[in-house]
Amino acid sequence: MTQENVYLGRADAPTGLDQVASGKVRDIYAVDDDHLLFVTTDRVSAFDVVMREGIPNKGVVLTAIAAWWFEHTRDIVPNHLISTDVTDVAGLDATWRERLLGRVMLVKRAKPDPVEWVVRGHIAGSGWKEYQAKGTVCGIPLPEGLALAQELPEPILTPTTKEEEHDRPLTPDEARAFIGADHYAEGERISLALFARGTEVLRGLGIRLADTKFELGTYDGKLILIDEALTPDSSRFWAESEYKTGISPPSFDKQILRDYLETLDWNKEYPAPDLDPAVLDRVAERYLEICERITGSTPVGLVR
Repeated sequence: MTQENVYLGRADAPTGLDQVASGKVRDIYAVDDDHLLFVTTDRVSAFDVVMREGIPNKGVVLTAIAAWWFEHTRDIVPNHLISTDVTDVAGLDATWRERLLGRVMLVKRAKPDPVEWVVRGHIAGSGWKEYQAKGTVCGIPLPEGLALAQELPEPILTPTTKEEEHDRPLTPDEARAFIGADHYAEGERISLALFARGTEVLRGLGIRLADTKFELGTYDGKLILIDEALTPDSSRFWAESEYKTGISPPSFDKQILRDYLETLDWNKEYPAPDLDPAVLDRVAERYLEICERITGSTPVGLVR
């Protein structure tokens, strides 16, 4: 694969659309007072730095996975997705429709929650570091003697704030005080139910859901699922065949890129280093593998 197969967006915006936000991965455009257009790019970040190069096909993979989960969790909670068909987006010419094929989500315009709803089913990452130091994760006491990557007795909700630089973990009491007890209770119910559904579906595919984060928002006075759900960018997936405790198992995400960056003489600040195309291709293959396992098909818009 080459960078010709990568769509990075931002300055390269679709003609005639008003961009209202740009995150690390998604660009968001206003459609009207009730609808937004999400465009998922191939941008990739590591250590909170967006790389200059992207992961081939990452945007179409993430869109396909998110759309699949939105469809298969509607019985738990409504979501913001209206369509992923690029022909439903008014104002795009033929060139832009081709470029954005498989990358768009036409969605309801909801008011995002000020927290990210993080659910952990195994102990890993930052949670493992806190557990080693204090025996807790986000202030929640856990049993003694847990090993790295071990499954928790039951999933726990560990929300975070949304910060420009680094999200800040919240204890349950802090989160309730921040967004209100009733709002927290409903978000907790939805998040744990979504995590249980994800765990059940993925277990049947030979995949462990270690942890994930959900984005919720308010639409017509009710909480709905927004942004994305259970993708490699928002979740830690482990293959059952590669899982064991005491190590950090290989994951279906950009861990390959993080490991590669750790070998470079780089201070983890801007500017990002030049990346080996072979590493980017390996990450792309990992993303595509989890996409095809979850959805059972090749994503629309994939470029070989």
